[in-house]
Amino acid sequence: MVIKLYKNYAPSTHNGTLKGQVKSARGKNLISGKHRCGKGRNARGIITARHRGGGHKRLYRKIDFWRNKKNIYGRIVTIEYDPNRNAHICLIHYRNGEKRYILHPRGAIIGDTIVSGTEVSIKIGNALPLTEMPLGTAIHNLEITRGKGGQLARAAGAVAKLIAKEGKSATLKLPSGEVRLISKSCSATVGQVGNVGVNQKSLGRAGAQRWLGKRPVVRGVVMNPVDHPHGGGEGRAPIGRKKPTTPWGYPALGRKTRKVNKYSEKFIIRHRRKQ
Repeated sequence: MVIKLYKNYAPSTHNGTLKGQVKSARGKNLISGKHRCGKGRNARGIITARHRGGGHKRLYRKIDFWRNKKNIYGRIVTIEYDPNRNAHICLIHYRNGEKRYILHPRGAIIGDTIVSGTEVSIKIGNALPLTEMPLGTAIHNLEITRGKGGQLARAAGAVAKLIAKEGKSATLKLPSGEVRLISKSCSATVGQVGNVGVNQKSLGRAGAQRWLGKRPVVRGVVMNPVDHPHGGGEGRAPIGRKKPTTPWGYPALGRKTRKVNKYSEKFIIRHRRKQ
């Protein structure tokens, strides 16, 4: 993806960059309204996800994570920006007249054809079960449960790798580095998710973060004791504890929070971090 640089007409664009993309008319039947809960609060009105709030109004694009139109070829018509995810999406026109959005695979261009099924070629954008894929295939939009739709490797630049097949299970290396078992009957899409250079984008101004619904982050050490355990003291005081904590007093920076007896533990061969 091309990274465009702003000309320095104003201080707000001094360090800003823009990613080139295709803009097009949206499919009316594939878009719906999206309710946003304010400021990351739960049903009790308590903030559970900090630094959220505001932002531009969004419409939700219905993405086809299931890829259940079997053996019907489709053509990529547009590559579009999606405000609800960091990956781009592309509009597919199928031969039977139906239209759907899918995640944009890296390298796919307008005019390419894609298809999903059990006996399809190993081509970027095609979706097929893991049983039909050779070892070493790069995949994304990976199912955990058959028929539930892709749940893994959906972010921009994400890619998983099929490294082994034995019995009813397949061994995959996920983008996080975790190696785990998944049923071979699950489906996945060939290739890597597009918009790889999303981390190279520079917003250039604080207001651009607010448009995205992200509020400022303040260090706990500069707060008052009533607001954070690290707060208080005269001048530049240390945190006053042996280890850093969260605003609610739980240990931070290194404490393992994953349950030891979680149901999926038996499927994980190697965790994303060394235990």
